[in-house]
Amino acid sequence: MVKTLLANNARWAANKVEGDPEFFTRLVSQQTPRFLWIGCSDSRVPANELLGLAPGELFVHRNVANLAPPQDINCLSVLQFSIEVLKVEHIIVCGHYGCGGVRVAMEGKRNGLIDHWINPIRDTYDEHAKALFGISDVGARVNALCEHNVKAQVRNLCANPFVQDAWSRGQKLELHGWIYDLRDGLLQDLGTSVADAQQAARVFPGHYTALLKG
Repeated sequence: MVKTLLANNARWAANKVEGDPEFFTRLVSQQTPRFLWIGCSDSRVPANELLGLAPGELFVHRNVANLAPPQDINCLSVLQFSIEVLKVEHIIVCGHYGCGGVRVAMEGKRNGLIDHWINPIRDTYDEHAKALFGISDVGARVNALCEHNVKAQVRNLCANPFVQDAWSRGQKLELHGWIYDLRDGLLQDLGTSVADAQQAARVFPGHYTALLKG
């Protein structure tokens, strides 16, 4: 199976050069993506393909259940590099319906190390417990929590110092919360786009009034 993957790669590279002899020359010379994608590690959600973007056009960070926690040094490093070095203009947090990490968090069973990672999702579940308990179908409840989880990660990013500093110095930076439906391949905007501190305070009332004072 591994040899097959290497053979696939060789064919892919040859096809790229055949269609565009300068493809890899251009790719090596620069990396100027306008977008950072924070998505789930799920193998069914390939970021570049979903967006129709070529290599070099999308900076990608993926983890279980598309989290952007303020304590994760990996995510923080990606965030700082993309904002301060690559100068991305858009950060997209994208979840997907039926997310296994979200389902596990909702079930509340012990699963070992992963419990530490998905604990923020359990906090989000508790935050919206009343509405979620009102959804009798388990699959629909998971999907609703998937949406809430995406919104919570956008909210986390609004409070991140790297994002706040970018806004303070007038750097163009917009945050977006999207979700992907595996059943039809379509992305949905969850209506949480934020481009500055004022919008953050409006989209997430009660959380970011301190930003307006700054």
